[in-house]
Amino acid sequence: MPRRKPWIWYTTAALMVAGLSGCATLSTRTQTAAALDSVLASPHRPETDRARDIHRHPKETLLFFGLRPEMTVLELTPGAGWYTRVLAPVLRERGRLLVGFTPLDEANPNSVRHHEGFRAMLAAAPGLLDRVQIVGFAPGRGPLTAPESSVDLVLTFRSVHNWMAADTTAAALADIHRVLKPGGVLGVVDHRANAALPVDPRAANGYVSQSHAIRMIEEAGFRLVATSEINANPQDTKDYPGGVWTLPPVLAEGEKERERYLAIGESDRFTLKFVKPR
Repeated sequence: MPRRKPWIWYTTAALMVAGLSGCATLSTRTQTAAALDSVLASPHRPETDRARDIHRHPKETLLFFGLRPEMTVLELTPGAGWYTRVLAPVLRERGRLLVGFTPLDEANPNSVRHHEGFRAMLAAAPGLLDRVQIVGFAPGRGPLTAPESSVDLVLTFRSVHNWMAADTTAAALADIHRVLKPGGVLGVVDHRANAALPVDPRAANGYVSQSHAIRMIEEAGFRLVATSEINANPQDTKDYPGGVWTLPPVLAEGEKERERYLAIGESDRFTLKFVKPR
């Protein structure tokens, strides 16, 4: 495998970013909903993705955040690309999708496997996912390689607890604030902690205090404009020995009480919408 400088291909992709596309008028909510319906029903989505719609409510969540097909959107730490497979086709013709990815570490087999798997996923759907642009995102270790004030909507799904665990929340939020346009939106979804318990600043069990998340994000210069219970799950008791990863899709306990955890479903999650003030 030839050696590459990890930041070069991210920076090259970032230089291609030019902000919101030339369309003068954004699509309506109804038009966006129709576009999402089409993508969510598309056969390009694996059955395993579709099975999680009941827990993740992608259409309702993205409409709540104000997604429109003409936007420049940045999805941070996309994992295996569950939301990428929804966003990319909606934005492909008139907008732009960037994904913020931890830079490749060729000495780390997990990093190599993750990068190669994600890029293979994009390449396997050339008419849908081929225009996704990967940019570097490594809070506290390197810049988010997207131009300043170039993004209309930043989305982060279940990432805040990872930033807290790594003590990089402030750096991540500073990166987001820099690349988001004034008036742009930051959409945040994460596992919601039991509000009756003390705040864990490192979110060791994967659950994040909603009030603490709001406070951290507002202290970084954003303003909370709306909250939603779209992704709430009152069946989540949040007291599992293996933390939130006990629940699907991870099912960290394996076969132990598997049916119980499948019946609970995915975690109780807060859904928060912030803006960067003009």
